[in-house]
Parts: sequence; C-alpha cells; structure tokens
Amino acid sequence: MLITSDTRPTASEISAWIIAAAVLIFVLLFHLLPALLAGLLVFELVHIISPWFARHLPGQRSKFIAVGLLSFTVITLLTLASVGLIAFFRSDAGSLTLLFDKMAEILESSRQIFPAWLLTSLPPDAEAFRLAITTWLRAHAAELQLAGKEAGRLAAHVLIGMIIGGMLALREVVPMDHYKPLARAMAERAQRIGLAFRRIVFAQVRIASINALFTAIYLVVILPLAGVHLPLTKTMIAITFLAGLIPVIGNLMSNSVIVIVSLSQSLNIAIGSLVFLILIHKLEYFLNARIVGSQIHARAWELLIAMLLMESIFGLTGVVAAPIYYAYIKDELVGRGWV
Repeated sequence: MLITSDTRPTASEISAWIIAAAVLIFVLLFHLLPALLAGLLVFELVHIISPWFARHLPGQRSKFIAVGLLSFTVITLLTLASVGLIAFFRSDAGSLTLLFDKMAEILESSRQIFPAWLLTSLPPDAEAFRLAITTWLRAHAAELQLAGKEAGRLAAHVLIGMIIGGMLALREVVPMDHYKPLARAMAERAQRIGLAFRRIVFAQVRIASINALFTAIYLVVILPLAGVHLPLTKTMIAITFLAGLIPVIGNLMSNSVIVIVSLSQSLNIAIGSLVFLILIHKLEYFLNARIVGSQIHARAWELLIAMLLMESIFGLTGVVAAPIYYAYIKDELVGRGWV
C-alpha cells in the first residue's frame, strides 16, 4: 500500500522524481520500451502468483526456489507465446501479407460504390495501396521494429527485460535491506510505475479480450448464419485483440480492417459491420471508463490527450507508452494529494 502525503516533498523525493523522469524518457529515446514492458510483465505476473507459494511453502529457501521456478516458467511461456504468434502471422491462415493484398483488391473493386469525395482520399488502384502501406511501414520501421535487424534486437531486448523482471521478482523474496532516503524514494517510484503498468495493461488485456470475443462472435457466428463468409477471419480476430491492447486508437485500426474486408461482400455488409463495431466500440469506451479510468482516476479524453502528445514527440512508441506513463504521473499527483 503506497502512503499518500500532502506534506512538502523532501529533497530525496524530488531527486527520485527527476531520476525517474530521466529514466522514462531515456527508455523512449533509445527504443527500450519493449524491454521495460517485458520486464514489468514478468515481474507483475510473478508478483501476483508468488503469494500463493509463500502461503504454502515453509522456509525462506523454499520460497526462493519456488519463485525462481515460477519466474523461469513465466518467461518460458511468454517466449513460446511470442514465437507462436509470429508463426501464426507468417502462416497461410494468418498472413498479414495476404490480408493487405486482399484489402487492396477489395478497395480497387469497390471504387464504383464510393462517393466522389471519398475517392479522392483513396489510392487509385491496388498497387498504389500496396505501395502506400510499404512506404508507411518503412517510415515507421524504427517504431514497429519490423526490419530483420531491428526484429532481432527487439527480441534480445524483450528477453533481457524478462530476465531482469524475473530477477527483481526474486529480489522481493529475500529480506529487504534498510534503504537510505534516496534509495527508499526510488523504490517507491519503481513501485508506482509497476502499479501503473498493472492497472493499465492488465485492464487493457481484459478489454481487448472482450472486444476480440465479440468480434469473433460476429465474424464466425453471426455473419455465417446470415450466409456471409469473410476471408481471413482468424487474422482479423488476432489483429483485433493485439490492436485492442492500445486504448481507443487500436480499436479504430482493427475496425477499419474489418469494414474494408466486409466490402468484399457488399456495401450493406460493410455498413452492418461498421454499425456492429461501433456498438462494440461504445462497450469498450464504457469498459475503459469503468476498468481503467476508475483505477487511475482518469477519463478517456485524458488518455487521448496524453497519447496525442506522446505520439507527436516519440511516434508510435509514445502511443503505447502514454497510458502507462500518464497513469504513473497521475498516481504520483494523487498520492501527494495535489489532484
């Protein structure tokens, strides 16, 4: 339990805030956000599960061994899940290349049903659409880490981050040393950052799962019952879940993909998909306010402003980091009784 205070901050606390801000900015400037998120994910998962072992295992040594094995298991499962996800998107069933090609073909074949004002904003043909996607991906390669060299470095960063997270989880098992004032203030900053990560990411995972579930019901159950079979439904469901991990913006991205693919059937199906997805989006907006907003004392428009500012400074990496960073800042302010 973090202690709130409305007293004047000490020199140690001010120094800890400056150091924490410098570290968080450093993480973004040097593309270390994946490592940070991976480490926090392992640490928080172990932190949530380990109390069960602490209650059922006698002795400090047994607890240390159990948490060590738990950390190794969590890291292994997360690594296998990542490998499986990459394999899925490279397979024929989940190929992103096939999805982009299909979207390009659909847009080209559906140009005659679009109004004139919309045609001016669309690529003239499928090849231009593919070129636009390729250009965009190249322009954001640093953020997306899609190039082969960057993907290898990203994997190394993520693995190292998970190992560090596991080691820090082990550190919590042994008795804590008596911290000096600055070390104590830094430990509290780290605790607040971890709490902000848990509140945002774990809540967003639940929201993304619910969003993906309703989307799967629509794509796999409702549309087939109506005699409509969209291509690449597995890929779209996976994209819906992964994009849903990014608050608000991710939902718009996945919705755009589904509506465009729905055009392969008819304009009416595309409109029906849009209406259904808007309803899901309204549900997600309510869940954001209920699950995320209530935990960090922030409304959806606050998160959107934070994401907009972070994107303008750090690009797509800033969009991912913004909710966590904002939740941490808000927690610091609430903890001091300033807001």
